[in-house]
Amino acid sequence: MVPAPLPFEHDIHELELALARLEAASPDGTDALRKMRRELTALLRERYGRLTAWETVLVSRHPERPQTMDYIGLICDEFVELHGDRAIGDDRAIRAGFARVGDFKVVLIGHQKGKTTAERTQCYFGCAHPEGYRKALAKMKLAAKYRLPVVCLIDTPGAFPGIGAEERGQSQLIATSILEMSRLGTPVVCVVIGEGGSGGALGIGVGDRVALLQHAYYSVISPEGCAGILWKVATDATKPKAADALGLTASTLLRLGVIDHVIPEPVGAAHRSPRDAGSALKAYLTKQLRELASQPVPQLLDRRYSKFRSMGVLG
Repeated sequence: MVPAPLPFEHDIHELELALARLEAASPDGTDALRKMRRELTALLRERYGRLTAWETVLVSRHPERPQTMDYIGLICDEFVELHGDRAIGDDRAIRAGFARVGDFKVVLIGHQKGKTTAERTQCYFGCAHPEGYRKALAKMKLAAKYRLPVVCLIDTPGAFPGIGAEERGQSQLIATSILEMSRLGTPVVCVVIGEGGSGGALGIGVGDRVALLQHAYYSVISPEGCAGILWKVATDATKPKAADALGLTASTLLRLGVIDHVIPEPVGAAHRSPRDAGSALKAYLTKQLRELASQPVPQLLDRRYSKFRSMGVLG
């Protein structure tokens, strides 16, 4: 399947279509087919090696980019979903459950945007309500009770901004989640797999290790929101300027010390090879869980606290 093209991929898309036609005509492979594959790989590597901040945002939002439930299928040997917040209901924008990743039993929590129109509506496009963060926090506390590590997969443009969510304590739940995660007595590994927007991401983003997939982004606000505040309108001219100003790409965040690691994506990004992206994510998680498992809980908590307290300190 040839993925839907992004605005900067028209030449790539044409080459992919030509390659698909040639593969259909010559299933056994020819020199021309092999040459075209090399050309496509080289073009993808070159183009994705110099993405702008705004282009990175577009990649992170690609409709075929793997989501939490996709990665669960790719990296987990077992997964048993846990539902509900024991107060209001079951927010489908956040999924949680017991899982096995390699040799490790974990509690896995992640945002889910949905693939079909019906699922996206059910998941509110990955924008969680207070019930979602209450559910996530309850499952994290369950993990600490049973001495299981927590893995959080972040992929949201932000928390749901509706009046009902605010009336039910959206900001308070996110703040409480940040506080409780900072002192959760078990290892926590957080990975931004797509969008990492504002408090919606931070609500499950406080961990001993925080990483980004190579073409994900992590920011205090979306480029559109930033452009709307600074220039009163989000246009094709102001959105790229806002994305540049926010410093939201993985390489910039790593340099600033906001994240700990960048997880490489396959050539042409995760949506072109979800299985390879899943393998890279699983390898990262198992390595970090192995390292964190040997550390005493008091040491984990001290380092986690110091890590976040030191962010933004100058001099």
